Amino acid sequence: MCSIFTTYSQVKEDINGNLIGPLQKNDFLKGKYKSWFTQNYNDYTPNEKILKKIKKKIRNVTVKSFIGTWCHDSERELPRFYKIMESIEFDVTKNFQMIGITRGKKTPNNLQKGYNIKQTPTFIFYKDNKEIGRYIEHSKKSIEKDILKILTK
Repeated sequence: MCSIFTTYSQVKEDINGNLIGPLQKNDFLKGKYKSWFTQNYNDYTPNEKILKKIKKKIRNVTVKSFIGTWCHDSERELPRFYKIMESIEFDVTKNFQMIGITRGKKTPNNLQKGYNIKQTPTFIFYKDNKEIGRYIEHSKKSIEKDILKILTK
């Protein structure tokens, strides 16, 4: 007799119902997160000129983010980040890792340990496994201009 088991990671919630641990875009396309994610994604129009520059500079870059589903800055910036990355055909399934954290900046299994996360969202950009910059909480000019600045340092 042969049996097959399918395992997949289930999204975890903290005691307040916030998503914690490893996350993917699909986690925001259902339930109580869908309305703000979809609206903020659709309402944002990135600067096409800056997108072209980002696309040229983002080769061999990976991104790790720490977001809070309880955080209004994450609600605004995460959909914008996805819109930008998908517009430039950045492989978010391969080169982007997202982790949901609690209000206390904690995760199951201490996934935040060693990253010095103080604000959400925090997007950490890496090239050749070395951190090249962070986009934290909100933009200084615009999210795409700030990302371009990180990539051109």
